[in-house]
Amino acid sequence: MEILHGVHQIPGVQGNCYLLDRDGLVLIDSGLPRSSKKILSYIRDTMHRDPRDLQYLILTHYHPDHVGNAAVLKRSTGVKIAIHEADADYLAQKKPAPSLKGIQGKILGVLMFLWPCEKVTPDLKLYGGDTICGLRCIHTPGHTPGSICLYDPEHGVLFSGDTVITRKGVVSGPPLYATYDSGLATESVKKLSELDFEYLLPGHGVPITTRAAEKVRAFYRG
Repeated sequence: MEILHGVHQIPGVQGNCYLLDRDGLVLIDSGLPRSSKKILSYIRDTMHRDPRDLQYLILTHYHPDHVGNAAVLKRSTGVKIAIHEADADYLAQKKPAPSLKGIQGKILGVLMFLWPCEKVTPDLKLYGGDTICGLRCIHTPGHTPGSICLYDPEHGVLFSGDTVITRKGVVSGPPLYATYDSGLATESVKKLSELDFEYLLPGHGVPITTRAAEKVRAFYRG
């Protein structure tokens, strides 16, 4: 469904995937494996577009509920895949993902086992401060080393990945069971609290469409 002008949220995909209608289509995150058909059918049947119009898939981090359909979409549409350079080797499976200790590590290990992702080499490695498709890449490490948010200052929109999410409509931090450095994650929230935006479109939970920046600042202050 179209939640903002030119911004669609694809239903039925675990985790939030956002499709931007710009000069060509831009997809932010791709959900868990085996849901690529929902993405492609949304493009064809709801937007009445050719899936080959998909220009970029921008991944906010390497976890399976965000990158699960990247390889399939690349094969079927030729989409260019972008991810922060600090997560690029995890996506390409050139090195093992950071391990977490204790119960956190066990939970994340089970999730990675249940939803194995096909490796894919990104076409573009992003860095903090880069601009892609009119979106500013903000490096927000903590949840993963290469977590990013995508900021559209012209339209007052922040795509926050898992750096901040919402629970029952309230701003929250990333899921602790899958966060490799909670201290860095807090510093990344501080970085977001210094931005101005009206709309928060998170990786999980419902979007916030009024006074979103104020709510992120209130969450950071505790």
